[in-house]
Amino acid sequence: MRLPRMRVAVVGHVEWVEFVRVERVPKPGEIVQATDWWGEAAGGGGVASVQLGRMAGSSTLFTALGQDELGEAALAQLTGLGVLVEAARHSEPQRRGFTFVDDTGERTITIIGEKHVPRGADPLPWEELAEADGVYFVSGDADAARAARQARVLVATARSLPVLAESGVELDALVRSARDPGERYQRGDLKPQPRLVVATAGTEGGQWGTADCGAGSYQPAPLDGPVVDAYGAGDSFAAGLTYALARGDDVEAAIAFAASCSASALGRRGAHGL
Repeated sequence: MRLPRMRVAVVGHVEWVEFVRVERVPKPGEIVQATDWWGEAAGGGGVASVQLGRMAGSSTLFTALGQDELGEAALAQLTGLGVLVEAARHSEPQRRGFTFVDDTGERTITIIGEKHVPRGADPLPWEELAEADGVYFVSGDADAARAARQARVLVATARSLPVLAESGVELDALVRSARDPGERYQRGDLKPQPRLVVATAGTEGGQWGTADCGAGSYQPAPLDGPVVDAYGAGDSFAAGLTYALARGDDVEAAIAFAASCSASALGRRGAHGL
């Protein structure tokens, strides 16, 4: 489909993730044989910036990377996928992860190392976010969240709820998983409260509510084929929601578009379908 070109960005972290496809995740003490394996610049910031870039023609990622081989690999891969990477470089090793993907497409993730997040004090071109149509905030400090609020539309994940509360910014939308205890949100947790809150529930669709007490549910988008890999489906949903709200879609249309982005993610291998 032909989509309008907009200026979009992501503020968040990147993890270099080694993916291993197995029939099933091994039990304690068990050995299983991998049928496929590969590495990608993943994490919330990596997934969402590539997804937004595919829709808008390009995207900018405000992030932080390690000054090591994996940090360089992440920078090279994301740049090759059309993302303009604005990265502070940290002395700590690049954060990485290990992900099992089983025959049902479910992913089981282990993270190694401290999360590299962009900070408002980092020498990044934060002022450019004032020209952005839409920004998805994945992770960072409170000053980074305030910088992201310069955009016309700001969407964020509930994974960063403490930082968002500290920042005091008003969100156009907050996206959370209805199944993840780490993404719980109750009305009043953020002041001012988000204009829209979407709770995703995977193949069951999800629920949404607005600050003016509008509410509803949505159905998952149909899949084009079998589920290949669940990795990144949530951040792809949020990236799609950011794009749709920035182009002016109403709530239900924006959520339907976001659900289609999530469905596409379920049908591709790993973080980016490489």
